Formats: sequence, C-alpha cells, structure tokens
Amino acid sequence: MQVTLTPKKAFKVPVEAEAIKPDNFAGKGKSEIESIALWHGNKEVKLGSLFDVKVEGVDKEGAKIVIEGDASRIKRIGEGMTSGEITINGNVDMHCGAMMSGGKVIVKGDADAWAGREMRGGELVVEGNAGNYLGAGYWGVEKGMRGGVIRVKGDAGDYVGGHMGGGEIIVKGSAGLLPGLNMSGGKIIIEGDVTLPGGEMKNGMIVIKGKVLEMLPSFRFEGTEIIDSLKLKKFTGDLTRGGSGTLYVNIIPEE
Repeated sequence: MQVTLTPKKAFKVPVEAEAIKPDNFAGKGKSEIESIALWHGNKEVKLGSLFDVKVEGVDKEGAKIVIEGDASRIKRIGEGMTSGEITINGNVDMHCGAMMSGGKVIVKGDADAWAGREMRGGELVVEGNAGNYLGAGYWGVEKGMRGGVIRVKGDAGDYVGGHMGGGEIIVKGSAGLLPGLNMSGGKIIIEGDVTLPGGEMKNGMIVIKGKVLEMLPSFRFEGTEIIDSLKLKKFTGDLTRGGSGTLYVNIIPEE
C-alpha cells in the first residue's frame, strides 16, 4: 500500500511525527490513518488535521509513505521504523530515521540535525545536505549508530557518527568538526574535506578522501594503503584513549 501525506499548510510550530512510519500505517484505511495522534507544538492533534491523506491499496505486511510539500518543520519521521519505505520530497526536520532498525528512508532535500540518530539497521538516503550529529548518539546516550547504512549525497555538519558503534556512513561531500568522535565501531567514508577526524576514537574505521584541514596529533602513522584506487596514509588511534581505530587520510596539513 502507498500512503501520500501532503501538509495542509506550512508549519511555523514543529510537528512531532514519530508516529509517521510504515509500522503504524500498514493495514489501515484512510480514516484510521487520519486518526493517528501527533503533537503540534504542545497540543495533541489528529494527523488528518495537519495532512491531506491519500491511501492506495491496503497491505497488512508493509507500507510505503510519500510526504509531499514542505517537511522542514516536521520532526522524527520514521523514528523506530522496522520495515517499509518513506520518501520525503523535500527538506525534513530533526531526528529523521532515528533509531530505525529496518526499511528505507529517502530524503530528496536536506535533513536537519540528528538524522539517523542511533540507527540499528535499514537505510537512510539524504540527497541534499545533512546537519550536525548525523548517525550520532543523542546527548547522554552511550552509543550512536549501531547498524544500517546512511548515504549523504551532499555535505554533512559536525560530529558525523559521534559515539558510533556499528554500521556505515558515506558522505559524498565534505563534513565539519570531529567526525567519528568517540567512535567504537563501524565505518565512516567522507569523500570531501573534514577537520579533526577520529577524536577519542576507540575502534572502527574512518576514510577521508579529501583534505584533513586539521589533524589530531594522537594518531600513529602506519604506512600507506590503496583504497578505492587512492593511495591513502594509514593511522591508528586515538592513542590518548588507548584506541585501536583505523584512520585513512589523503591530504593532511603538513603537505
């Protein structure tokens, strides 16, 4: 089944939309979906009061959700989803795909902070840019992303994969400060430039194909390796944390 949601207006106050996920829509008709509760600011409202709803087919086993129009003030879409697919034809607010363990989310525009937060599985694709804390753990949470794949076709902000314990993050553009901060597992690939990758890294792998604008001194040089046809410098660390993570870099400041 496919459910298309179109916002009835541009929201000035954020909508907390963790209920918008295939798990909650599968097997439901139009009226049932319109009756699902959301929070608009500090008020609990029915989904149908905020969105026009179109349902094609009914399938108890899975659902595809398409969100049309501006979702830049709609938070937590796909949070905790286990199956199905969500396509957002525009920008989206914070926490998109947070804690998902299966299924696929496609964002055709930009995703705000915390996209893919604490993912366990599934796939998140951002065709624009991603904000800070991509695939990271929320404040006070011991581990961030633990499984699944995040793909960003544009740039990402600071702290990509913060506290990451597993899974894979691929950023086609550049990223900001401290990708892989306190990382204990998983893999991060950034094809553009970054600053201070791998701070407090304990394990896992980071591959930087662009420039490292500033390099931490707490990594040990181990030689060179060829990865994806690039001759990259291999480092291990972060030694200040007794870390055994692997950091591959292309161009570093000394050059």
